[in-house]
Amino acid sequence: MPETTAPQITAMDTNAMPWEARFNEKLGLNLFRKNLFEDPDTGMEVRLVRYPAGVINPLHTHPCAHGMYVLEGTLKTHAGEYGPGSFVWFPEGCVMEHGATAAGDVTVVFITNKRFEIHYR
Repeated sequence: MPETTAPQITAMDTNAMPWEARFNEKLGLNLFRKNLFEDPDTGMEVRLVRYPAGVINPLHTHPCAHGMYVLEGTLKTHAGEYGPGSFVWFPEGCVMEHGATAAGDVTVVFITNKRFEIHYR
């Protein structure tokens, strides 16, 4: 019988990872992220994302669905504001905006269901 290799888990200490500044041309400033996982077959991604206080990513769509689980701060969206412990799911093709309230930064776990793209309105 052939020997099989068991799948391996992925684990990392996100506290030890530096924030990666990603310049957003539409906003003219940096958003911050820590890439945690990407599935090479589906393009599904998991990352930590931090929006600085008062920064809102303006109206846009994605050809993928995605969710945000709020860790710290308040996530401000076109549909309301959500604090720590909230999970917000954005369906594929939904016209949306989201970011941080003026009161402070927001940090979220960001999860896509397939390869990520952004299209501004």
